[in-house]
Amino acid sequence: MELNGSQIMIEELKAGGVDIAFGIPGGAIMPFYDELLKSEFPHILTRHEQGAAHMADGYARVSNKIAAVITTSGPGATNLITGLANAHMDSIPMIAITGQVASPMIGTDAFQEADTYGCSIPVTKYNWLIQNVNDIQRITKEAIKIATTGRPGPVLIDFPKDIQVEKTTYKNSENIQAKDSFAELSKESLTEIEKLISALKKSKKPLILAGAGILKAKASNELTNFARNSGIPVINTLLGLGGFPGTDSLFLGMPGMHGTAYANFALEECDLLINLGGRFDDRVTGKTSGFCKQAKICHVDIDPVELGKRISTDIPILGNVREVLKILNEDIGELHCEEWLQKIKNWKSDFPLNYKNNGPIKPQYVIEKIQELTNGDAIYATGVGQHQMWAAQFIRFNEPNSWVSSGGLGTMGFGLPAAIGAKIARPEKEVWLIDGDGSFAMTLTELATAAQYGIPVKVAILNNGYLGMVRQWQELFFEKRYSHSHYPKNPDFKVIAEGYGVHGMDVKSPNAVLPSLEEASSINGPVVINFHVDQGENVWPMVPAGAANSEMQLKQSELEN
Repeated sequence: MELNGSQIMIEELKAGGVDIAFGIPGGAIMPFYDELLKSEFPHILTRHEQGAAHMADGYARVSNKIAAVITTSGPGATNLITGLANAHMDSIPMIAITGQVASPMIGTDAFQEADTYGCSIPVTKYNWLIQNVNDIQRITKEAIKIATTGRPGPVLIDFPKDIQVEKTTYKNSENIQAKDSFAELSKESLTEIEKLISALKKSKKPLILAGAGILKAKASNELTNFARNSGIPVINTLLGLGGFPGTDSLFLGMPGMHGTAYANFALEECDLLINLGGRFDDRVTGKTSGFCKQAKICHVDIDPVELGKRISTDIPILGNVREVLKILNEDIGELHCEEWLQKIKNWKSDFPLNYKNNGPIKPQYVIEKIQELTNGDAIYATGVGQHQMWAAQFIRFNEPNSWVSSGGLGTMGFGLPAAIGAKIARPEKEVWLIDGDGSFAMTLTELATAAQYGIPVKVAILNNGYLGMVRQWQELFFEKRYSHSHYPKNPDFKVIAEGYGVHGMDVKSPNAVLPSLEEASSINGPVVINFHVDQGENVWPMVPAGAANSEMQLKQSELEN
């Protein structure tokens, strides 16, 4: 049959399992949008292209599926860059489709022309500029496969306006998902697994560091079985949270800059560290020369680039972490590390996460009450800042894909659109966004999207009138010179929410925290609660920048000595 370029791409998106798109139309993508309407392809109209990218990102994180984001040329495409960079850093599958000026006009500085292909190269896994209508079917297939297999990531297709309407003969694709060729383990990897098994049987202080690769490989059950059967304690990276039950006695929380004291102590003393699907990020390792000095290090990752990139690896295993864990579960029983587990238990008892719950509303208290209200049975999203670290510390995640947060790029403004995308992906789940006033203000226009589509996200703003993490660093390392980190004239977020048609609340008393959360939970629609929290509260523990995890400070007074 004969179809135009837009119709072919839509058919291929459907065949590849893409079931929703987020975006904003414009001149250069208008023919494609016309066909979207005709085909009744599900689409969410956002208020900003960055918001569209973050919605697709949040959707993918909780669904383990790929979503599309669609924009026009020029500023529409360049507004995607932050969202693409965020997805690229966190290995999130996404297919971006950007309109481009007509082929004869490319390179002439036409109206709303930008070099989208060139701009997006550093922030995508792969990208294409379509030059022939007969390439659309192949390119779209390739895009979906590349985005979803191996180490996932965003891809981009730049789609000239003239090729969107050009017709050609089209043969239907089979509606099947691409097979991940990275799932099979090589002989070299199997040899390294044998080395790991041998090391495990000799180890007295083994430790698992589980990253987001556990979630992407759908290996949470395998990890849980491995840890419980062997008795090895588990640390989750920021993006790995939810990959192992947060209520399990073997769970040590998050490591690194704002990790738990006992997680960092365990890293310091373990004799075998098994990194399952996590990057050795600088916020995890601290100063690399001081990282896990007593340990033999094994790293399992699907991306060969990550093996040995920052931390020297004794046992590098290239492959799908789920397949590796299947082998380990067959060969490893209980390791009898009672002394090691008792030591960790003592650390947990002696160095718990805590805060002084007096005076103004404490941000940690709000998070604890959200945890209490939901009993861990919700999806939790954040922006970036102090609130993100407190949420990672105090929420205990009961299931995988229940945590939506920007990791590698640390994108302020990520929270609200990502929470909307998460709620669309899992409408049966309650979705709570925990955000800061600075982060929330960057993309609050997407409240209009939540209101327009009746998406009942619940927003808890921990409003301290500052860029909180900046203020904390200025307090501790810049002699309290608060250079442009204070917002003395923050907007009235309650009134703003109501202006968008969203239920708003303003909370200034600790006694009103839980009742306001309960009220929000009972409302069938989006809600914004503006919590006026303690302006001077800091995140502890803390590993200062450039220091080793062994130099962790548990409280402010230790930094002042």
